Amino acid sequence: MTELSTEHRPAGVLVTGGAGFIGANFLLRMVPLYPNVHFVNLDALTYAGNLMNLREVQHSGNYTFVHGSITDPALVRSLFAQYHFTSVVHFAAESHVDRSIRSPLGFVQTNINGTVALLEEARAAWRSAMSSPNQVRFVHVSTDEVFGSLGHEGVFRPDTPYAPRSPYSASKAAADHFVRAYANTYGLPAVISNCSNNYGPFQFPEKLIPLTILRALNRQQVPVYGTGANIRDWLHVHDHCAALDLILHKGRIGDTYLIGGASELTNLALVRMLLTLVDEALDQPEGTSLDLITFVADRPGHDFRYAVDASRIRRELAWHPSYSIERGLRATIAWYLSNRDWLDAVADQSYRNYLNEQYSL
Repeated sequence: MTELSTEHRPAGVLVTGGAGFIGANFLLRMVPLYPNVHFVNLDALTYAGNLMNLREVQHSGNYTFVHGSITDPALVRSLFAQYHFTSVVHFAAESHVDRSIRSPLGFVQTNINGTVALLEEARAAWRSAMSSPNQVRFVHVSTDEVFGSLGHEGVFRPDTPYAPRSPYSASKAAADHFVRAYANTYGLPAVISNCSNNYGPFQFPEKLIPLTILRALNRQQVPVYGTGANIRDWLHVHDHCAALDLILHKGRIGDTYLIGGASELTNLALVRMLLTLVDEALDQPEGTSLDLITFVADRPGHDFRYAVDASRIRRELAWHPSYSIERGLRATIAWYLSNRDWLDAVADQSYRNYLNEQYSL
């Protein structure tokens, strides 16, 4: 179901998973940019949910944090009733592939069951509004990993068949299918985005780029899967959030938008570039950190390459990435060097205390 739509004008926005990496960056952009729109951040604060990410907006009059899960229908229902949301931007998900391999059931519970529970509450709350597709909008934020793996050539397109290869990507693929099913069956005004690998401020250090930076700063070994030949397209999180801003306001109901940074690198090339830039930032001789690279056994089912065709969002919404990979990595390294308190809090897990310290819960 695809139809033209004029601009959606949010009044109240439910942001799920807003204390996570991408969700927090989205709120840090949107809360000050749209002071007349109320943003409610619903987050269960699992290990990667960090309220320190949101210190800049936590006292803003148009921002509210709610500690809870999308898998709690009664809570979600009460929030719809209290805040009269016109929009949902759905980030909440378990997102680390390695963790999904070790413990897949948690990914089923949050990414599939949680998404369906959220869709049900949106459908019930918006029953009378769904006939006017510009009045309400459900933006589902997904990943390019749902499409599987590419060879050396080709790109993922909106009509690429799904072929997930990890429990994480399978759970996100199922969530995508449910969003489309609700759009087609019930007329829920939904838009889906599938993005390539994000990086930037506030990313939890289990991911490749912050892990590499943190280990280089501490002169620890930097693990690289297999031979490091796997290829990813890298998207700075600020560019991703700018795209989601456009999709929320101007995206075409029923469409899928692929968001990519046009920055393909092998994992080994990325790590080498990062370590060289860390040496530069620390005023160390070039190549000082390269000896930290350590090759480890490859991840089971490791997808070889991801790349997306972002022409639709470029053409329809006039979006394009503003960060080259080198500029983005420099900015990311500078952020981590300037925010050692955040890194230290994540390393010693004291960030978990921030909820009680700031919210007296």
